[in-house]
Amino acid sequence: REAEIGAFRAEPFYTVQLDCGGVSAVSEKFKDKAAAMQLADACAGQTAVVKCVKQKDQTEKPPALYDLTTLQRDANRILGYTAQQTLDYLQALYEKKLCTYPRTDARYLTDDTQSSVASYVAVAAELCETPQPEAIHAEQVCNSKKVSDHHAILPTASAGKADTSVLPLGEREILRLVAGQLLRAVSDAHRYAETTVTLECGGTEFTAKGKTVLDTGWKQYLAQEKQDAALPELSEGQVLDCTEAAVKEGKTAPPKHYTEDTLLSAMETAGKDDTPEDAERKGLGTPATRAAIIEKLVATGFVERKRAKKAVSLVPAHTGVSLITVLPEQLQSPLLTAEWEYRLQQVERGELSPDEFM
Repeated sequence: REAEIGAFRAEPFYTVQLDCGGVSAVSEKFKDKAAAMQLADACAGQTAVVKCVKQKDQTEKPPALYDLTTLQRDANRILGYTAQQTLDYLQALYEKKLCTYPRTDARYLTDDTQSSVASYVAVAAELCETPQPEAIHAEQVCNSKKVSDHHAILPTASAGKADTSVLPLGEREILRLVAGQLLRAVSDAHRYAETTVTLECGGTEFTAKGKTVLDTGWKQYLAQEKQDAALPELSEGQVLDCTEAAVKEGKTAPPKHYTEDTLLSAMETAGKDDTPEDAERKGLGTPATRAAIIEKLVATGFVERKRAKKAVSLVPAHTGVSLITVLPEQLQSPLLTAEWEYRLQQVERGELSPDEFM
């Protein structure tokens, strides 16, 4: 990733933004600033014609419940906790009988728990100090086929009776995150209408987009997120006065450094497509070990945590880059893990001797 970022050269680009009676429309990108300035001059004080109006209803399904890795990712993105901190807080909550077993890779409950879901939801709503969903869709979170050893992470019935105000801040925030995910997972889908409008001005097409929420659904349990504003009612052939035409400058961005959120995701899917179907595990590490792997890389000085704006990035140290440079290609590849998983299963089934594997 570091090499990928280093090889990238940021290139400036320019767009023209029109303001036409409350509709903000943008042109395609220009590499040449003079061409963008010429278009802006041609559009200023002119009229724009509505060429096309497309509206499409969209549906966003509720998320599944948390497994350990998904919770670690969200806790890093939302709260800034490392994967190890999240695991430690979760382990403490488990030992206090306030949440279920933490080291799980399942995001569902077993079918036989469907009748208990409503009672868990009541506890979750109490922990988040918010009303329960009007309709609780327990069937959305129950699927025995997707549970192997331990089901998804939930707040326990005991959590509803406990005085959570006495918990350390980290434990309290992680418990609320787990409770909030349950409320989202059993809620209605989020529905919205997406409108795309094409305007023509100065012989060039401009695009404007807007959203109208039809049913908030599970997103009522999210912090307010930035939405595209709704567009006014427009019809094809309508003429709008262009009150402003401005040139906006931007730059192409290199690939971002990993955060713990994005690295955990990459570890989970590494080599997945090349792993045999019957391999016990895919990716690098397990939900129980990924945090320790990251911490070990930091502790041994191969990787450093660097704060940039709000995010903390994981950046390879000089020794880490040197190590990867001298390691044989086979040892750098997640395919080695995949191959070993497959061979160890052959040993388990008696199809390969341990000596042959060694």
